[in-house]
Amino acid sequence: MGSATDVLDNVPEEHPGDVLLFQRCRWCATAMYNRLLCPVCAGSDLLTEASAGTGVVRHSTVIHRNTPAARNVSLIEMTEGFTVRGRVMGSPATIHSGDRVQLSTAQDPVRRQPVFQLVDGSYGGWN
Repeated sequence: MGSATDVLDNVPEEHPGDVLLFQRCRWCATAMYNRLLCPVCAGSDLLTEASAGTGVVRHSTVIHRNTPAARNVSLIEMTEGFTVRGRVMGSPATIHSGDRVQLSTAQDPVRRQPVFQLVDGSYGGWN
């Protein structure tokens, strides 16, 4: 049976900061990030899997508080089907919905969120 500790125990030792782990429900195959129960069927039997690290920005907001410079907070829809909140590197004004991103670091040391980088740097629009 999956648990919250499985997420921490299954980090590959060779790249602990470069792997984004998520859960997949054994009953309905829903992919989710950092959950204890499946949001679709409420199942608790979750498998921990490693993400390929690619996704698309679905929403990005510029934050000005509690930081010396503006930063972005983005919702990234990952290839595996789950959504994660994180930061995209670069100028916050250049991050748009539809931009393709690649995982840079699985956990920012300050905000404890994944950090992504733009794949092609161009505005992709909604897919």
